[in-house]
This record gives sequence, C-alpha cells and structure tokens, in this order.
Amino acid sequence: MKQALLVFTGGGFGSVARYFLGKWLNNFENAVPYGTMLSNVLGSLLIGVILGYLAKTSQVSQTQSLLLATGFCGGFTTFSTFAYENHLYLKQGDYLSFLPYTFGSLILGFGAVFLGLYISKFL
Repeated sequence: MKQALLVFTGGGFGSVARYFLGKWLNNFENAVPYGTMLSNVLGSLLIGVILGYLAKTSQVSQTQSLLLATGFCGGFTTFSTFAYENHLYLKQGDYLSFLPYTFGSLILGFGAVFLGLYISKFL
C-alpha cells in the first residue's frame, strides 16, 4: 500500500507540473504543442538520470524510485496526449506538422533518456 501511495503522490505532482507547462506553452498560435513535447523530453531526461543513478548506487532507494521515476515521471510525461495531438494533425491533413512533431518527439525523447543515463555516471 505504501508503494501505491508513493506512485500516487509523485504522479499527482507530475501531472500538475505537466498541466501548467501545457497551459504555458500549448496554444493555438504555435503549430507544435511545445508543452507536451517539452514534458515528454524533460521526463525522459529525468527518468534516465534517476534510473541510471539507481543502477550505479544504493543511495537512491526503491521508495525514492517509485516516487520520482514511476510516479512523477509517469505523471509528467504523456503518451496519450502526444498520440491524440498526432491524430489531430493527421485528421486535418497537416503532415508538415505531424512528421516533425512525431519524429522529433521520438528522437528527442530517446536521446534524452540516453543523455540522462550518461549524466548519471557523473553524479
């Protein structure tokens, strides 16, 4: 039960942070939903740092991992919103926005995880 509460708490904070980031950066003036992209890339970087650091040291406990990686990063990142935004691009026939947003998000997300793992080596 304690583990579920940690994930719940971290997820709540992550979701609220993503909400405010989306309110700030996702608007109709931008062709790209920068808030969603940024939350996914930052969350990927953070999970790389957390799990990379956890793999090399015993200073991060399983409890902290559940709160930060599973909870916060899980709530902060959003595949469902990313998928829906891509659906809207395809529905509107806006392939010039769809392609860079989709592939840019994937490349930056994977790159951020690898960068986070690399950064964790120096912590």
